[in-house]
Amino acid sequence: MRRRLRRPTIRGRIVTLTVVPVAALMLLWSFAMVSVSGDLRALIKVQGVYESFGTPIDTAVGQIQIERRLAAAYLGTGQAGDRDALAALLRQQRQTDRTVTAMREAIGDGERRDDLTGLQRQSVDAMAGAADGLEGLRARVLARKVAWDVAISEYTTFVEPAFDVQSSLTALQAGRLAREGQVVIELVRVREFLSREDAFVAGARAAGALTDRQYDALTATVEDRRVFHRTYVPDLPDDSRRLFTDFERGNEYRALTVGEDALLRAGADRAVEAMAADSWRTTTDRAVERYMLLCTEAALNAADRGRAYAYREMVKTAGVGLVGLVAVGLSIRLSMVSGRRISRRLEELRDAADVLATQRLPDVMRRLAAGEQVDAADAAPPLDFGEAADGRAEADEIAQVGHALNAARLAAVEAAVRQATLRRGVFAVLLNIARRNQALVHRQSTLVDTLERRTDDPDVLEDLFKIDHLTTRMRRHAEGLIILAGGAPGRRWRRPVPVVDVVAAAVGEIEDYTRVVVPPMPAVGVGAEAVADVVHLIAELIENATAFSPPFTQVTMRMAEVSGGFVLEIDDRGLGMDAAELERAHAVLARPGDFDPAQDERLGLYVVGRLAGRHGIKVTLTRSPYGGTTAVVMLPTAVLAPADPLAPPVTGTWSPDGPGSEDPADPGAPQRIRQASSDRPPPTEHPDRDAGGGGAEAPARDE
Repeated sequence: MRRRLRRPTIRGRIVTLTVVPVAALMLLWSFAMVSVSGDLRALIKVQGVYESFGTPIDTAVGQIQIERRLAAAYLGTGQAGDRDALAALLRQQRQTDRTVTAMREAIGDGERRDDLTGLQRQSVDAMAGAADGLEGLRARVLARKVAWDVAISEYTTFVEPAFDVQSSLTALQAGRLAREGQVVIELVRVREFLSREDAFVAGARAAGALTDRQYDALTATVEDRRVFHRTYVPDLPDDSRRLFTDFERGNEYRALTVGEDALLRAGADRAVEAMAADSWRTTTDRAVERYMLLCTEAALNAADRGRAYAYREMVKTAGVGLVGLVAVGLSIRLSMVSGRRISRRLEELRDAADVLATQRLPDVMRRLAAGEQVDAADAAPPLDFGEAADGRAEADEIAQVGHALNAARLAAVEAAVRQATLRRGVFAVLLNIARRNQALVHRQSTLVDTLERRTDDPDVLEDLFKIDHLTTRMRRHAEGLIILAGGAPGRRWRRPVPVVDVVAAAVGEIEDYTRVVVPPMPAVGVGAEAVADVVHLIAELIENATAFSPPFTQVTMRMAEVSGGFVLEIDDRGLGMDAAELERAHAVLARPGDFDPAQDERLGLYVVGRLAGRHGIKVTLTRSPYGGTTAVVMLPTAVLAPADPLAPPVTGTWSPDGPGSEDPADPGAPQRIRQASSDRPPPTEHPDRDAGGGGAEAPARDE
């Protein structure tokens, strides 16, 4: 069996409403923290990453630049005197191969590559791929299949990817740091321009002449070096800029600028003469080396600043993250406390309403039904729904619901009091009318009895007997109305009456008395104080049986003494009652005090229930073996008394204002019943007969 999910509580829903956005905010915060901290960690690792990848690439680039100059010198010499130039070129190629191999090993290091971003991996792989073309260029250089100025351009294509590597390795820096890293990279280009100048000079000196195109390329390189130097050195921070300004004031830089000025003034024809000085070789070698050292130191300064910046930002990020975690924790805590508080107030309101609905209001209704005077405010005090300590209710929705329930409580109790007062008034009116009818019926019964005694005409006597029978039935109905109104009938006896006379009197109070079969009765009497009520109770049940059974059938009775009392069973041959109808009938018999005047279909059952409850008599309805309904009446020992069936009846008076005394049913009633049973034809079907009804419905039809 699938287990049903528990419905969420108010507290759970409040916490959920808070936790969901907090969780979403937490995810966004975590993503931001990971992103920021990841960039900062990468910034902290800039120096280590540059040393692992940038330094081997810079070293390889430096050797390629030297090889470029030597290749230009070798190609510029032509066929004569190329042995020394060739030897120098071959030695440099081997040196370049060693640095390129070291560069490849650094780029292929799997552990260190994990520290690189995707863009950085692409740039270092592009550098390694560019180096693959060195062998083809070298073959053409050694075979002299390429001009020296073209060789310089092709060697330059192997150097250019290094600038992308340096740019990608410092791309994680931000703000001023990003600008500083870019400036350092551009100054590394200055070194490349100077190395390219040196290659042009070496090739030109070896060739002994310069074409206009070669001279233009040389002077353009000189101008590029100077422009880049003048443009980017001022953008450096103070410590790095001071390094370059000190270099500018030195003899090495002055010698470099003097040599470049001579080249720029000489023109293509006299450029070779301007390059003839042996000091050019020394000047350029020192300048290239100095530029390399200056750029390296400027890069280290930038890395130190980036690392310091990253540490500061990491501290700030950690602080912000801690504050964010505290805020999230406080939000969850606040939501749980608020949810617990609201849930507690709702539980208090629920408990108070439950006590009101299940205890106080039913108790008020019971007291009202018992006829007590009830004060609405005292009977159902206001609900306690978590008001403030000073007595003022908190101005929120729960307090408003509590006030609304209090108003509904007071209105319900007041309505119940008014309804009970109205019902008491209605019952008082009914009781008054019933008492008057009872007095008139008694006077009519006395008058009929007088007429019966005065006449000897059998036909008139028969009609008087019929009027007497109707009067007896009218008296029972008047007494039933008195019982429903909460009063007591006026008839009382002073001595016990035999059961046979009690049953005979009950049979005489119904319309179809001729259909009732009364078996022999044991010599048991009914106490004087219970005679009238037992007669009325049995009459209601017998009339019920005759009304809801076919007119050609008989109603039989069975009687027996049992331990604790006397049992009378009344069987009819009707359609009977189903389980639901029996349950409703037993509910009416068990709680006759809940009589509602608006419910008129079970008045007889209400009368039976009240009479039975008054004397402790137990009445049970079951399905009859004949197909109808069996009414079982259990008369307890307290109701019974020894009685002499041959004793004369006790006569007395009747008072319409309260209990008095009267003789039991006419002693001649059983005789008249037996006589009428033999003289009268079978009665027709009862006009109020309900084919679908059960045995317990007859009183409702007669009432």
